[in-house]
Amino acid sequence: MERDEKDLNCDLSAKTVDSDKNVNDKNKKYIACEICGQKQLLNEKHVHTDTKEKQNPYVECNKDFSDKRSLNGRFQTRTKEKLFSCFLCDQKYSRKYDLNLHLRTHTNEKPFSCEVCNKFFSHKSNLNTHFRTHIKEKPFSCDVCSKKYSRKYDLNMHFRTHTNEELFCCDVCGKKFSKKIDLERHYRIHTNEKPFSCEICHKDFSQKGNLNTHFRTHTDDKPFSCNRSGKCFSRKCDLNRHHRMHIN
Repeated sequence: MERDEKDLNCDLSAKTVDSDKNVNDKNKKYIACEICGQKQLLNEKHVHTDTKEKQNPYVECNKDFSDKRSLNGRFQTRTKEKLFSCFLCDQKYSRKYDLNLHLRTHTNEKPFSCEVCNKFFSHKSNLNTHFRTHIKEKPFSCDVCSKKYSRKYDLNMHFRTHTNEELFCCDVCGKKFSKKIDLERHYRIHTNEKPFSCEICHKDFSQKGNLNTHFRTHTDDKPFSCNRSGKCFSRKCDLNRHHRMHIN
């Protein structure tokens, strides 16, 4: 008996199909690749290691990844899901890598050393930024005034002087600052906090810069010199005062 191709029915889904081939395909068992989602027969091999093709598109940012682990890390970053918690201070991070970097703030581990001055750093990025001070490299330039900086952070802070952007406000007196660190320094005026102590005479200071200036009174270090008279000073303000004598 000749059958009409349009009347073939699949026993599994009771869905009308177009041919015998479609019925046979319906009964085959397929599995989906955990990495790229591509379907293949159960007994077929599906390998990514040779081609290393990036087949994990992340639909929100359109970025591709070569493995599922990288995709999961990206997904946690995009969704701000913070699964990794510091056991010392409960700070949380979306990536284990960031948690490991943070832990160095507790252990004071500084595995990266400057080959010029032997100063140590906890993060390689901090070493790279520091190294620019030796070679005078300033790759970040202001689009408005062309002033250059060795750190992108410093450029961003500088740019606020053009936009008059003040993001950080003192909740005591209402004074505003463009940088968080300036707000923190200012806030010590209200709290009288002096976290910086001289290791020689134990005098306390609210600003680290003031401690450094004070410390020179013990070492007799005078890094600021007049280019006219050659006289040296321990404080820059004293040098500026001395300069006025030449002007007057």
